[in-house]
Amino acid sequence: MCPYMKTIDGFDAHRSHFLLTSLLIGQLKRSVHARIVVVSSLAHNFGWIRFHDLHSQGSYNSGLAYCQSKLANVLFTRELARRLKGTNVTVNSVHPGTVNSDLTRHSTLMTIFFTVFSTFLKTPREGAQTSIYCAVAEELHSISGKHFSDCAPAFVAPQGRSEETARRLWDISCELLGIEWN
Repeated sequence: MCPYMKTIDGFDAHRSHFLLTSLLIGQLKRSVHARIVVVSSLAHNFGWIRFHDLHSQGSYNSGLAYCQSKLANVLFTRELARRLKGTNVTVNSVHPGTVNSDLTRHSTLMTIFFTVFSTFLKTPREGAQTSIYCAVAEELHSISGKHFSDCAPAFVAPQGRSEETARRLWDISCELLGIEWN
């Protein structure tokens, strides 16, 4: 997984996605129909939002940080879908599968694991299929707030279904970024 990194403003990657979406939402709402596809991971199942140490400054473990960020993506999708209900914008999260990518480039152990099991991993093209499906499939025109894997609805861990956690993370993200989002 990745070494400890922050944006120039001192935030983790999740906050970047949150900010980008907030900057684009006005334009998306003015569109005839818009879809937001949030890439998460099956790893969200192993994540917990550590509100006392959101930026992993106390102790950093790349695997735990990755799981927390993927859970944050699922919770963001859930809360954003709730806030966009009744608009022309839908939002869903996806698990692309275990894709043969350079995600493991910073971990010797994970690089070895991915090399040994590379024949069982999805290609980047295969991994993109669920994202593409969620972006263009007609049957998903009005589906929002769901999680998909292999182009089908997928299980969301209990911690990814918590409305309270989703709202709390949303409020903290708005506060940290200095934005108001109604």
